[in-house]
Amino acid sequence: MKIGGCGRSETAGVARKIGTGYIRKMSNFPGPITAITLFVDDLPATREFYRDSIGLPVHWDDENSSVFNFSNTLINLLQSDEAPGLIAPAMVAPQAAGARMQFTITVDDVDATAALLAERGVAMLNGPMDRPWGIRTASFVDPAGHIWEIAS
Repeated sequence: MKIGGCGRSETAGVARKIGTGYIRKMSNFPGPITAITLFVDDLPATREFYRDSIGLPVHWDDENSSVFNFSNTLINLLQSDEAPGLIAPAMVAPQAAGARMQFTITVDDVDATAALLAERGVAMLNGPMDRPWGIRTASFVDPAGHIWEIAS
């Protein structure tokens, strides 16, 4: 059976043995990550950072949210006080709770990209540096506390 018209051939809905049990294969899971929602306390400052410092085009915008097209993924900046409606009963952690993830962007030249970001007023958290696993990286933080890494 073809899935999503992409030419990939899989059997949709077939149960397959995993360990001692069976799971049912969903025809479109897992698919690509198409959107990431970041909770922000200061939407205007964070919107300006992604638009002006990172250089992303605004895909959609209103008083509670700004969405940016980041290659094939939408980055949705959502005002933190609107987040409970999206994730309840889970709680929204405050920015002061600390980092729990990092996004990595592959670039051709970490040093040149770090220099460009610095020209746009972005302070590097660390780097550029060579990592023991063979890549060169640098990291920065957006105004809402989300950590981004550039790597090559």
